[in-house]
Amino acid sequence: MKNNMYVIAVLLALPVILSAQAQQATLLAQWDDPTIIGSAAYNNRYNEVWSVAVNGHEYAIIGSTKGTHFIDVSNPTQPFEAAFVPGKAQGSGIIHRDYKTYKHYIYGVCDEGASSLQIMDIATLPDSVRLVSNASDIIVTTHNISIDTAKGMLYAWVFGGSDQYGYGGMSILNLANPEHPVFVKKYNNIEGFAFSHIHDGFVRNDTAYLDAGNNGFAVVDFSNPQTPKLLGTMTGYPGAGYNHSGWLSEDGQYYYMADETHGSPVKTVSVANMEDIQVVDAYNAESTPTQIPHNPLVACQYLYVSYYYDGLQVYDVSDPANVVRVLYYDTSTEPDGNNYKGAWGVNPFLPSGTILVADMQNGLFVFQGIGDGCTGPVSKTAVPKNSELSFKVSPQPAGDVLMLEWQGEQASTAQVTLLNSNMQTVLQQRLETSTMVLTLPEQLANGMYFLKVQTGLGAVVRKVLIQH
Repeated sequence: MKNNMYVIAVLLALPVILSAQAQQATLLAQWDDPTIIGSAAYNNRYNEVWSVAVNGHEYAIIGSTKGTHFIDVSNPTQPFEAAFVPGKAQGSGIIHRDYKTYKHYIYGVCDEGASSLQIMDIATLPDSVRLVSNASDIIVTTHNISIDTAKGMLYAWVFGGSDQYGYGGMSILNLANPEHPVFVKKYNNIEGFAFSHIHDGFVRNDTAYLDAGNNGFAVVDFSNPQTPKLLGTMTGYPGAGYNHSGWLSEDGQYYYMADETHGSPVKTVSVANMEDIQVVDAYNAESTPTQIPHNPLVACQYLYVSYYYDGLQVYDVSDPANVVRVLYYDTSTEPDGNNYKGAWGVNPFLPSGTILVADMQNGLFVFQGIGDGCTGPVSKTAVPKNSELSFKVSPQPAGDVLMLEWQGEQASTAQVTLLNSNMQTVLQQRLETSTMVLTLPEQLANGMYFLKVQTGLGAVVRKVLIQH
């Protein structure tokens, strides 16, 4: 790995210069249940937030010391709890929960106590949520999970298994039968890259981007999970700390990575060349020396980060080497310090574009989204205002087919790509005429997707809801 230390030092000094465009986000509502007890460690009642769109409703999924809360945010100014699933482990000893979606199921884990892998069927919302499984025969505790939805594989990071499987740095489960996962393998060393644990990761089409804590960063090909291949590593880099988590860009060229270390910036990491993985930009919340990022993720051209004491932070990453902070909102009422309190997670994946933030002490915050098609008022990338990049998508929600009607010129030059919420390509087709009918694969999970139309003039992205 090669790094230009001088260039990175300059990059670390840039955010103050580039912040002129930043705006305060518009808060629409807040949800909190003050009867929930906080953890003994951080007094956090809440932890992670995820989102789903089901049967015409939008939901925030937020974890607490008590369990999993499904908050209806269809009207973002009036959120309410629509369903609740108690955690197998509850109380003041609970700090962490994490959630991911596969098909019409929510998979939830906890990292403390006699816990389990909870599988929740959301197909019956808005009436109810069905707890399919609360088993701890494979997973007892796990810090975070990722699901490769294209391959149907669940990755458990900081794996705490049953007596049969024990403790491992990470493990993989097969979701061929979504209600009955099958253990595949546990890992602590991949072709010489040794780790005590993988804290978190991002997986797309068998390729996993591993956030390995103090062991740095690695990229691994798990197409054969019995013999995974190490593609590249970055074990030392400017601003390094505890490599916590990250998210891959849509084109797969950049990984946006956060070190959970006070004062350590968020990084844009070029992964285009696995033999030379390197940091190309760094930026922060532009606050105190003790500022600390948590969970970053990407939707279209924006990077969303939950900064503990500094709340919501949004960056325009249309130029990955010149990232610009564009939106913020401080959700935390805690004084800044060398601790871990405030905003835990952020999620912008609802079809409406509504942004969700989970604050550890203050609950769920609901914000106005950036804009339809990810080209809202804070974008620094101008979209042509003529009809050449205009199209209509119907029906909404879509079932078995999705119709695209081109409303401008040069239709024959357009490439149409359907991506899921993890920015994985699930369907790609050439637009040859002014109208196109996309036949949607039966195995596509219900939920929000991105439809991208690329021409020589640029690209337009529309959010689409699929409901079989």
